[in-house]
Amino acid sequence: MPLIATDLDTGTVLATNVVVAATRATRAVGLMSRENLDPGEALWIIPSRGVHTCWMRFPIDVIALDDKGIIIDRVVNLRPWRVRLPRRGTAGVLELRAGTLDAVGADLGHRIEFAQGSSR
Repeated sequence: MPLIATDLDTGTVLATNVVVAATRATRAVGLMSRENLDPGEALWIIPSRGVHTCWMRFPIDVIALDDKGIIIDRVVNLRPWRVRLPRRGTAGVLELRAGTLDAVGADLGHRIEFAQGSSR
């Protein structure tokens, strides 16, 4: 079942199809094998403190979340072959389609909640 990521401060849904990368293998591959992220898709990498976009083919938006789901870092339109250095206090990183963060108004200090979506 997909996860849904919601910004509790704005009530806005960031993604309706969040895939979790929680194993060493899934964290290592990340989005490198993808051609793009469709609207509503995201990758939640946990645990993770930083990310890179080496070998990726498209830009992404990135938020670093602490262990309470609070956004402690935010990068908009991180292009391929870039690095988001580890940020102290980061428990996991959410990678989203480029443009999502500005479109939904997700900002530093906002709390993100992950919940089970409905099965189709």
